[in-house]
Amino acid sequence: MSELFATSGTIAAIATAVVPQQGSVGIVRVSGDQAMSIAQILFHTPGQQVWQTHRILYGYIRHPQTQQLIDEALLLIMKAPRSYTREDVVEFHCHGGIMAVQQVLQLCLESGARLAQPGEFTLRAFLNGRLDLTQAEGIADLVGAKSPQAAQTALAGLQGKLAHPIRQLRANCLDILAEIEAQIDFEEDLTPLDDKAIISEIEKIAAEISRLLATKDKGELLRTGLKVAIVGRPNVGKSSLLNAWSRSDRAIVTDLPGTTRDVVESQLVVAGIPVQVLDTAGIRETTDQVEKIGVERSLRAANAADLVLLTIDASAGWTQGDEEIYQKVQHRPLILVINKIDLVEENQRKTLQSKIPGVKFKIFTSASQNQGINALETAILEIIQTGKVQAADMDLAINQRQAAALTQAKISLEQVQATIEQQLPLDFWTIDLRGAIQALGEITGEEVTESVLDRIFSKFCIGK
Repeated sequence: MSELFATSGTIAAIATAVVPQQGSVGIVRVSGDQAMSIAQILFHTPGQQVWQTHRILYGYIRHPQTQQLIDEALLLIMKAPRSYTREDVVEFHCHGGIMAVQQVLQLCLESGARLAQPGEFTLRAFLNGRLDLTQAEGIADLVGAKSPQAAQTALAGLQGKLAHPIRQLRANCLDILAEIEAQIDFEEDLTPLDDKAIISEIEKIAAEISRLLATKDKGELLRTGLKVAIVGRPNVGKSSLLNAWSRSDRAIVTDLPGTTRDVVESQLVVAGIPVQVLDTAGIRETTDQVEKIGVERSLRAANAADLVLLTIDASAGWTQGDEEIYQKVQHRPLILVINKIDLVEENQRKTLQSKIPGVKFKIFTSASQNQGINALETAILEIIQTGKVQAADMDLAINQRQAAALTQAKISLEQVQATIEQQLPLDFWTIDLRGAIQALGEITGEEVTESVLDRIFSKFCIGK
């Protein structure tokens, strides 16, 4: 392994978020062959408590030389192989905050452990056979989940729902490879290969790979979320729309145009998908330097967003200002939000619709009356589905690394088909078939390189 993951020895790290003067518990985790001896040096138990695996002991952490009391704590013992890393693991459950856990960590390092690298606990779990790579990545996704659906998808990966079909596909490829190699070695003793049957089997494998690849966009949405920018002229109700949608008072709402001078952000969840909503400053020509900066930021936010909600005032109709903003954002995925419909009659709505450009998604809302929010969310989900983000299997959502490996496997299988159809020698069939097998193995870790491990585990936090 690289220096980043020199996995020998005993490692220690703070395994919980450390926030000054907040949090009731802080955990220091130690893994390796010296974990128990370090615990016995630092942890003192009153009474006749038994030091056995999967027990929690109560006691005190003291400095081994001065016997100074560091903290009153609990000690959790997990002996190999029944632990996260399949090594001896101990955890010091200290009082929360900064000082206690940092002092305990320092004592662990002075007693023979070294500071863990990012992701090294999970790396050891992988190297010791407790997890495959898809499960390890599921842990990272679970820690970073921004919505219940993202957490459920991460748990599905952690439970092996992605690894199982990948292993089956790889096993099918290995079966085909074995059949071809047997034909090469024992051609005189075997019946000729059925080319059509092999091509049919490869097509089935490629179809399953395509099904898994279809979950990539959904995975990206669940991990990174959808960025939505609310844009429009001043005083059309953008801030009111944000407040009604988020059910809060994140943005200041007044009758004065130009109240919002900067981008206001709110985090929402729509059908399990995290949504970052940006309420932007009203866009108009202005000589006010501060407001001009706000307008520039609004346009930048719109151009960087995944979806734009162009909001207009129904009572004012489709104005020249609305048209100018529309020309600036029409190249982006767009929903036209016609707000303040409580101020107009039905016949005025019809007249307004005839003047509005041919935008597919038009939603009528009254933010002040909390009307139209459900319709807005429905339109957002429809746009996501129209963009083929909706996955065939809602339990699975692959990441970019897994998608790249699946794509390579699919390309290799297509090359195998072309080789067979060109009636090239059997040796040529095996070359690309081995490439597909290797690509599938990289997903679960059966075939893995040092650089892949570095890339995956360096993204973890130090204590995981």
